[in-house]
Amino acid sequence: MSEHDPALTRAWVLHPDIIRKDEQTRTPAHALEEAVALGEAMPGLEIVGADVVRLKKPHPGLLFGKGKLDEIKEKLETNEVELVLIDGPVSPVQQRNLEKKWGVKILDRTGLILEIFSDRARTREGVLQVEMAALSYQRTRLVRAWTHLERQRGGLGFVGGPGETQIEADRRAIDEQLVRLRRQLAKVVKTRELHRKSRAKVPFPIVALVGYTNAGKSTLFNRLTGADVMAKDMLFATLDPTMRKVELGASGLEVIMSDTVGFISNLPTELVAAFRATLEEVLSADLILHVRDIAHAETDAQAQDVKVILEGLGIKDETPMFEVLNKVDLLDPEAAQAVQTQAARSEGVFAVSSLTGVGLEELMQAVSVALQGLKKSEALRLSFAEGRKRAWLFDQGVVEAERQTEEGYTLKVRWTARQADQFSKL
Repeated sequence: MSEHDPALTRAWVLHPDIIRKDEQTRTPAHALEEAVALGEAMPGLEIVGADVVRLKKPHPGLLFGKGKLDEIKEKLETNEVELVLIDGPVSPVQQRNLEKKWGVKILDRTGLILEIFSDRARTREGVLQVEMAALSYQRTRLVRAWTHLERQRGGLGFVGGPGETQIEADRRAIDEQLVRLRRQLAKVVKTRELHRKSRAKVPFPIVALVGYTNAGKSTLFNRLTGADVMAKDMLFATLDPTMRKVELGASGLEVIMSDTVGFISNLPTELVAAFRATLEEVLSADLILHVRDIAHAETDAQAQDVKVILEGLGIKDETPMFEVLNKVDLLDPEAAQAVQTQAARSEGVFAVSSLTGVGLEELMQAVSVALQGLKKSEALRLSFAEGRKRAWLFDQGVVEAERQTEEGYTLKVRWTARQADQFSKL
């Protein structure tokens, strides 16, 4: 890459390491590494440097103390930096003061994640949700003009764009825009609801892949389904949920597999709410595969973050979940052997490589057994007047035997708890 590519914005990443009494789950070095990866996932940026900045406590007006401010300013000038990415929350006042002090644009973690999501959203719903999340975030700061959100390019306009406008007019304009987007989103969600209902008629169990961003979910999804979903060594490569029908090996059991957006620590609250809908597939799943990057130094902390987000989404403990320890191919032979031994001894844990295919056959066999084990046999009695219910049962392919009586029908069905629940709502 050329030293000064005019098409790229030169950016510097700072991770404020606030010294806390309590035990920190992540090391500052790894937090900085993740922040740099976030920066690299944003199109149009060239990351020219990165630092961890230790702080006893954040300065209310400038975040950093005077000595640090001058030291950082010198680095930014030397490296001709145009944008500073701060890995953490920055208040509107701090942002304005830092921009004046350093003569660069400032973007905090929330703003950066919103920019990436904006660039990646493909479905109508995804686009609307990102815009709503961005406007809610924008409303709290009003540092840039919201009109730039018309999205002539992929991003949201936190980077570049017009100057400040009258705050009150801006706020009113944002509120009007939010009302308009909510209406549009309600329509889109209704359409999705119809799609979900038509999918519910399909008697296939749903298997949802979840995991920390860049854990290798899309690579695994592509490997199992033969799909061609964007799979890159990059944070948030997948944003909109993708679903495919897949046949599980020797059992021939057909399932719907769903690839979802990757999770991340400190996900902006605006986005947790906005992306709840894209994770609805997980809520209705019969089995969840929690894909972990076992080669990552902070795999345990990442797994904990995923657990917290799943609990926040209301995933119940009774939904069966397998732990898929992915990327064993990146471990040295000894470590890979240890992980595989540990997985073999633990129930519901599988060591695999989405890239080489190691361990995938065992995983698919276990998925097949788990899903078939979810079905139970029951006897039902229907009157002649309940023709619609009878048709539904045949449509679902759950009827094993039927006998006609004077009062109606006696049926033997074998179905999942989800199908039994759907039947009870007919």
